[in-house]
Amino acid sequence: MTPPTFRGVLFTGLPGFLREGFLPLGVFYVGLRLGGLGVGIVASAMTSVLIYLYERRAGRDALLVRLSLAFVAVQSVVGLVAHSALVYLAQPVLANAVWGIAFLMSVAVRRPLAGALACAWYPFPRWFRQTEQFKRVYGVESVVWGVYMLVRSGLRLTALLQGSLESFLLVVLVTGTPMMLLLVAWSIRYAIRGLTEAYPEMKPPASLVGNEARAPTG
Repeated sequence: MTPPTFRGVLFTGLPGFLREGFLPLGVFYVGLRLGGLGVGIVASAMTSVLIYLYERRAGRDALLVRLSLAFVAVQSVVGLVAHSALVYLAQPVLANAVWGIAFLMSVAVRRPLAGALACAWYPFPRWFRQTEQFKRVYGVESVVWGVYMLVRSGLRLTALLQGSLESFLLVVLVTGTPMMLLLVAWSIRYAIRGLTEAYPEMKPPASLVGNEARAPTG
């Protein structure tokens, strides 16, 4: 396994991160303005499906895409039935809060969600994900991401309920792309520093070699 570098990890995961996080919302807004609510919802859902197919064809697990695709299906049905842009847009805002809670709860059960998601950016072996250092590093990151998600959800919900669609999208942009890119950069640097200091050669401890060899594959 090649030791991780900031540039390597960033350029491996960032394109998919941006596709999954921002394309569906952008397509919804364009479709809403050009053809109405139904067109926007359907266009956004189709974009999510295309992103998923692209990630799978590229051989990536696409964990975030699979999760978001299931959510998009529910979001689209609810939005179409309610025939309300407010209801449609409120769902991902509330989902952000759920994500925030999930990040924090994952730390409590010692299965940090940030570590599971990081595997889409770098192929950590199974033995490495079992180490205390891995759980500690990604436990800290899970707390940071959890707090960010909860704060972002609160700000977006306030903008959605009290402002226009354009002001809501502005809040989404400000609390989304710039903040998430900063957090992504910090997460990569923090993880590389914390993990490589503990395991500079990324080799499994002898106590874990036997467990890894006996572990089922697939």
